[in-house]
Amino acid sequence: MFRSEYADVPPVDLPIHDAVLARAAEFGSTPALIDGTDGTTLTYEQVDRFHRRVAAALAETGVRKGDVLALHSPNTIAFPLAFYAATRAGASVTTIHPLATAEEFGKQLADSGARWIVTVSPLLQTARRAAEIAGGVEEILVCDSAPGHRSLIDMLASTAPEPQVAIDPVEDVAVLPYSSGTTGTPKGVMLTHRQIATNLAQLEPLITAGPGDRILAVLPFFHIYGLTALMNAPLRRGATVVVLPRFNLETFLAAIQNHRITGLYVAPPIVLALAKHPLVAEYDLSSLKHVISAAAPLDASLAAACSQRLGLPPVGQAYGMTELSPGTHVVPLDAMDDAPPGTVGKLIAGTEMRIVDLDDPAKDLGPGESGEILIRGPQVMKGYLGRPDATDAMIDEDGWLHTGDVGYVDGGGTSRSWGSPRSSEAESGGGAESGGGWLFVVDRVKELIKYKGFQVAPAELEALLLTHPGIADAAVIGVYNDDGNEVPHAHVVRQPSAPGLTESEVMMYVAEHVAPYKRVRQVTFLDAVPRAASGKILRRELRARSEEPS
Repeated sequence: MFRSEYADVPPVDLPIHDAVLARAAEFGSTPALIDGTDGTTLTYEQVDRFHRRVAAALAETGVRKGDVLALHSPNTIAFPLAFYAATRAGASVTTIHPLATAEEFGKQLADSGARWIVTVSPLLQTARRAAEIAGGVEEILVCDSAPGHRSLIDMLASTAPEPQVAIDPVEDVAVLPYSSGTTGTPKGVMLTHRQIATNLAQLEPLITAGPGDRILAVLPFFHIYGLTALMNAPLRRGATVVVLPRFNLETFLAAIQNHRITGLYVAPPIVLALAKHPLVAEYDLSSLKHVISAAAPLDASLAAACSQRLGLPPVGQAYGMTELSPGTHVVPLDAMDDAPPGTVGKLIAGTEMRIVDLDDPAKDLGPGESGEILIRGPQVMKGYLGRPDATDAMIDEDGWLHTGDVGYVDGGGTSRSWGSPRSSEAESGGGAESGGGWLFVVDRVKELIKYKGFQVAPAELEALLLTHPGIADAAVIGVYNDDGNEVPHAHVVRQPSAPGLTESEVMMYVAEHVAPYKRVRQVTFLDAVPRAASGKILRRELRARSEEPS
C-alpha cells in the first residue's frame, strides 16, 4: 500500500458554498471573477451577496432540500453564482455539457430527477426540448435574459429571506456530474459536500493560490476538473478567476497577456498549442508562473517542449477522476523542477493507493511494477445515483475504488512518458512505499475514450449505431489521430440489405444525434465484431487491427 507523504487533513464538514466562500468578507473588494471577453468584474463581496440573493429567490420559487437543479451553461461569471445559490437553497447541482443534444440532455434530466434548469439564452431551444423529453421540470431560468424566462439578474432583487437549510455534509449530495466510470453509459456520480470540500483541503498543500494569483478558466466549469481547479479551489483562497466561455487560441493568449494570468490549468490539446502554434510568439506570456495539465494523458516530450518555449518550470500533471471528487495526485508546485518527466504526481494528503496485478487483483505490486490503480480516501464518491450494482463494481467492500487505469510508482529507475512500454520487473532504488513516490499512468483497463479531456462512452455510441437500419453490429474503440487526440473509431457490420453503406453515412448519422465531441471520426467495416463466448466485445483485437499498417 502506498500512502501520501503529506499530513492528513481533517474532513471539511461544511456545505460547499461555505467551504469556498467562508473568507469572502476578508477578501472583500478583491476581484473574484472577471469576464475575460468584456472585463465585467465581480468582487468577493459581490459574489457572496449575489449568490445569497439568488438562493433566496430560488427558495421562494420552490427549490427545496433534495431537489436537483440542472446547470446548463458555458463558462460565465454567473455560473458560480448559480451553483452556490442552488446548493445554499439545498439543491444538488447536476452539470450539463452545453453542447449536449436535447436527447442527451433529456436523458440526464430524467435520470437525475432534475426539476429546475438554469441555462443561457443561446441554449434555450435545447433546454426547452430536453425538458419536454424528460418531463417534471418546473421552470427554466436563464443566467442572462430571455423573453418569458426569469433571469438570475432579476432574482438579485429578491427580498425573500435567505434560506436556512440544514445540510448534512456527510450524506447530502452537492454535485451530480455524469461519468461513464470505467465502462458503460453515463451515470450520475453522487459527490457530497464533505467529499468535494475535503478534496479542496487535500489539494491545498501541493497547489497553493491566493490573493494576487490570477487563474484563467477556459476549461469548462461543468466538468469536475474545471469545477474544482478553476472555480472552487481559487475562490476558496482569494485568487482571481478570469473566465472564458470557450477555447479560442487568440482569445486565450490575449487573456493571459491582458489580465496577467499567473496560473494555467489546462488539458493536453492546449499544451500542444502552447508548444507549437506560431501565434504564441505574438503575445506576452511572461506573467505565467506555472502550467498544470490534467483530464487526459500528456506526453512527456510535449510537456517539455511547452515549458521550454514559455521559459517556465516543467509542465506539471495531475490525476484523478470524477468519481474521486476528482483529485488524487498532482505534481506539487514547489517540486515541478524535481519531478521526473511524465509523472502525474504524488498522492495528495489523506489518500491511499494500491497497485494490483491485472490478472490477480488480490496481489499487490511494489515500486516499478505496473498494475491497476486502486484509490481509497475521503474523496471517494458516495456512489452512482440509482445504480448500486455499478457502485459495487467500482468500489470494493474495503472502500478501494478501482480506477481502471494501469500505472506504476517509480522506484528510482528511468521514468517514462504516458503510453510507453514498461517492463513488469520492479526497479531498485528509492521511492519507499510509505512515501508514495511518483505515479506514472501507462495504460487503461477501461474502455472509456477521452477526447480532448471529455468522456466518450463506447457503449453509448454502439447503442446509437445499432439503431441505424443499415448496421447489423458495431463496436467502438479509441484510437489516436495525427494530432495525438484519442478519437472514437467505429467498427461496423453492414446489414445484408445495405451493402453500399459508406463511412461518411455512418459518421453523419452519429453526428446528428450526439454532441460534437462524441462524433465518430473513423469507420472500419467488418464481416463480424470479435466477441468472447460471453458476448463481450474483444476490443483488444480491434485495437490490434487498427494498429496494423494499412
